[in-house]
Amino acid sequence: MDWQTLLNKGRLGGRAAKDESGRTAFIRDHDKIIFSGAFRRLARKTQVHPLATNDHVHNRLTHSLEVSCVGRTLGIRVGERLEKRNLLPAQTGATDLGDIVQSACLAHDIGNPPFGHTGERAIRAWFGDRGAHYLECLTPAQASDLRVFEGNAQGFRILTKSEYHQYADGMRLTYATLGAFLKYPWLSSTSEAEGCPRPHKYSAFLAEAEAFREVCAATGLTSLAADIHARHPLAYLVEAADDFCYAIIDLEDGLEMDLLHWDEVHALLSPAIPDSDEVRALLHSDVRVGRKAALLRGKIIERCIEAGVEAFMANHDRLLAGKLAGDLISHCEPAVRNVVENAKQLAKTKVFEHPRKIELEIGAFEVIGTLLDGLIEAAVSHARDDTSNYRHQRIIDLMGRHSFPPDLRQLPEHERIYQCMMRALDFLSGMTDDYATYLAKQFSGMAVTRY
Repeated sequence: MDWQTLLNKGRLGGRAAKDESGRTAFIRDHDKIIFSGAFRRLARKTQVHPLATNDHVHNRLTHSLEVSCVGRTLGIRVGERLEKRNLLPAQTGATDLGDIVQSACLAHDIGNPPFGHTGERAIRAWFGDRGAHYLECLTPAQASDLRVFEGNAQGFRILTKSEYHQYADGMRLTYATLGAFLKYPWLSSTSEAEGCPRPHKYSAFLAEAEAFREVCAATGLTSLAADIHARHPLAYLVEAADDFCYAIIDLEDGLEMDLLHWDEVHALLSPAIPDSDEVRALLHSDVRVGRKAALLRGKIIERCIEAGVEAFMANHDRLLAGKLAGDLISHCEPAVRNVVENAKQLAKTKVFEHPRKIELEIGAFEVIGTLLDGLIEAAVSHARDDTSNYRHQRIIDLMGRHSFPPDLRQLPEHERIYQCMMRALDFLSGMTDDYATYLAKQFSGMAVTRY
């Protein structure tokens, strides 16, 4: 791989780059994502705590904004180092890398269904049980999109198909940004095959295979096997920014919700906290715990960013060759690597296992199941042009009759069923936690009508 191709400013669909005064093609990507409805709805989607009543804990929107800030700095600093080594193409600067990584970070969770990863598991569980018979209508490759539903692939679908220019290349982002977004650059069916780099993780559904292959070709991602590519080097920075943030921010939320104690959090983070008079004074002050954590956060993230940049540059040649094993954090200095891994483990044992969270996750499975019962049944009826069931017709009206592929009636039946079920998942994945809960009650006849 080479930076000239990896930083391709061209846009999906073979469209020319659009640079304008004060706004490069990559900043345009950033703005398109920020102004999208899919991004805005992240404000009411779970980060860790479903339907949290505490206004101070993170949701998917605040998390994505914070990740984008860290990603921008990582990208700029890597860009500065590459500039010094004369490795960047002409007319490309360090800030361009920052803009690309920032945009990909903003979008990294844009495909998450309601209730976050619990929602993903609930969709998979439904197609593995109550909805399994619907998969018999599909090809094996189509069925894998539903059986191992993945929010990353739903995000790629939003960026390339369903947002703005529906079925006409979506947001029409640059190839560079889309390449950096591909955390797992292979298709769903590949994720279930032997030899997949990360089983059951992938970044594109079969429905977006054409766009996926176009992005991989346009950015020159190294092909490792059929429809399996090496990551775009900047995708490692996107992943690192995400890991740095949620490892630390999950602990902050745990403190805010009284699920964790300051002593255990401080002991875990201390290897990455700089030793200075300012820090020592803060640690021994009477400042409340939540404020201490917030004041130390920036210093810890700065240490993480420095370690991430050093790891990237130390492995630069392997990144371009598509041969770097593991994620970037596994190549960071031990202090940072251990803090991030230990923070994840503490959150998993103390925060993720809290009874309140477990209760809400169980409820989330029921909400998702109820919605899929209605949505998929109606979608299949629509695919078969069956108008006999009035309830199904009203569900299709709710989803939007105009929102199905324009050439739907020209497709063979199994393809129509597949496309309609994917559209049903678009509708479900776009819901906020609140709306999904409300609509599930409405589907069950138990909701209070609202206008």
